[in-house]
Amino acid sequence: MNDSKLTKITITPTAAALADSKAEPSASSSRDADAKPLDVMIAARDPDALFSGGGMSFLTGSRTAKFSYGYSTFKGKRSSMEDFYETSLSEVDGQMVAFFGVYDGHGGSRTAEYLKNHLFKNLSSHPDFIKDTKTAIVEVFKKTDENYLSEEKGQHKDAGSTASTAVLLGDRLLVANVGDSRVVASRAGSAIPLSIDHKPDRSDERQRIEEAGGFVIWAGTWRVGGVLAVSRAFGDRLLKQYVVAEPEIQEEEIDGVDFIIIASDGLWNVISNRDAVAMVEHITDAEAASRKLIKEAYARGSSDNITCVVVRFENS
Repeated sequence: MNDSKLTKITITPTAAALADSKAEPSASSSRDADAKPLDVMIAARDPDALFSGGGMSFLTGSRTAKFSYGYSTFKGKRSSMEDFYETSLSEVDGQMVAFFGVYDGHGGSRTAEYLKNHLFKNLSSHPDFIKDTKTAIVEVFKKTDENYLSEEKGQHKDAGSTASTAVLLGDRLLVANVGDSRVVASRAGSAIPLSIDHKPDRSDERQRIEEAGGFVIWAGTWRVGGVLAVSRAFGDRLLKQYVVAEPEIQEEEIDGVDFIIIASDGLWNVISNRDAVAMVEHITDAEAASRKLIKEAYARGSSDNITCVVVRFENS
């Protein structure tokens, strides 16, 4: 390991800590004030490295569903990292709720980071989240966007972010999407899209933008106002009249879903829905599956940040 990858920290062990160790404490170590500082070298996180993790939990609906999840994120060939992700599990009004999200920022990372810190918090505190989840999602997405734009008033540079999210509530899976990150499910080996990318050349999106007074032109790719390559996003104050944060929502029963993949377009630009499902359908470890997808996307030439969350279900 290169010394540049190491960080030195100094710790002073307490008498209790020394007693817990296998070493025989000396008479002077019986008082914390007499304990000698120790220099410890720990590895610093490499910002260019692939970072991953995961966990396992249960949801109780009409029957108990066990699920595991894994996430991986990689700066890739970009000079900075603008992707964020979220994996949260909490109790809301007596029910366990799991929330997973991928946020792909543009114009900087601050919008995506804001969503990671506020979107699920706002959603879980909505008074009708449990009894009218879809309405709560729409209202919270809109309000979170408004709150963010209000806080952004002093910023000179515009920024925005996509949001692809999945909420597990009882036996239900609710996917809400804004932008061109994507959620894909696997059912018996078949790839089922649970979101449709919000691109400016989508006929209904183009019509909505033009009816609002905007325009879509080709500038290397189709762009709103010749600037933005997504038609819905959080932030993007200068284009807010056309680039809305209204989510499209799809609901599924968890029963029959083997796993879902939530990922930024750094993955979907080079891997099809079908290929992604086929690539990891036999990998039972969700974290390993997410790492596999990111490594494959990079190997296929992805030039973007790449972030991926995989959630596997074991219905019983």
